[in-house]
Amino acid sequence: MTGTASAPLRIGLIGAGMISRYHLTAWQRCAGAEVVAIADPSAEAAQGRASEFGVPATFADADALFDAVPLDAVDIAAPMEFHAALCRAAAARGIAIMCQKPLCPTLAEARALVAEIGDRVPFMVHENWRFRPQYRLIRRWLDEGRIGRVRAFTLEVMTSGLVPDLPGQPPPALRRQAFMARMPRLTVLEGMIHQIDTLRFLLDGLSVAGARLARLSDAVIGEDTAMLLLESPDGAIGTLSTSLTVPGGPPRSSDTMRLIGERGTITFEDSTLRWSGGGDTQTWDREEAYQASFDGVMAHFADALRRGAPFETSAAENLATLQLVDDVYRLARWDQ
Repeated sequence: MTGTASAPLRIGLIGAGMISRYHLTAWQRCAGAEVVAIADPSAEAAQGRASEFGVPATFADADALFDAVPLDAVDIAAPMEFHAALCRAAAARGIAIMCQKPLCPTLAEARALVAEIGDRVPFMVHENWRFRPQYRLIRRWLDEGRIGRVRAFTLEVMTSGLVPDLPGQPPPALRRQAFMARMPRLTVLEGMIHQIDTLRFLLDGLSVAGARLARLSDAVIGEDTAMLLLESPDGAIGTLSTSLTVPGGPPRSSDTMRLIGERGTITFEDSTLRWSGGGDTQTWDREEAYQASFDGVMAHFADALRRGAPFETSAAENLATLQLVDDVYRLARWDQ
């Protein structure tokens, strides 16, 4: 266990990009934890976030932060290609780790990293999708047996993020996250990994029976469209599909899910969750639900760290999600 009952956990944040605002908002809401420093090679980005959230110190790189500021844990929100080195640096100093997904660009690299760090420090992957309030409630409904055994399922994620909308400007997804244009493995590794992990969480496991990938946009080098055929350990079959190139679609992705059970159906669409068997309906504000998933991750990390309890999305557990991602690319023969 780190920290004490009276002193808050001291957190260092690595990375001050777009996603860091959600991280910092969640840490502000997390009882018994505080971000004490931010590191980012962009002084403007680091100082901007520090000023916005009242963080007392900024640094140009993680090593400078680690050397200057005592930490209980590090929150790694830097680009994926830096994850392994940052995790190793934190582990060498005995600092607990929470690292954004994907842990590494490939399954082999992630396995090597997890094996190297072992149990030297607590090590969790920040996989927030399964912490979204609608999916926590769906899991509760499934545990209560509201629809019986799930026999079939669909999950669709469609967006116009790579459809040009402003003359002379990158499409909206690349204005938001320019690095995606350079990813040879794109929509499955960067985006669809969330839904794969969520289905694993809801269905107690998953396997990939088939996969097809395509690139429809000239703005990226990786796949922007995917169709997966999946199976659960309990015999349910389903599809997971996505495209970033849907004319007329929303600029930000939105999940549309249907779980078909023996006695009922659960559907989630346009921020509304329904259970057919009892007429239950719940609706969330989309942005609030997104932030709530970060809040849930940070709260879980801090609580488990204090109690010495296992993480729901430990680095070792997350290897199962990365295995499925690797299976998709292998079955689709994307890297050949």
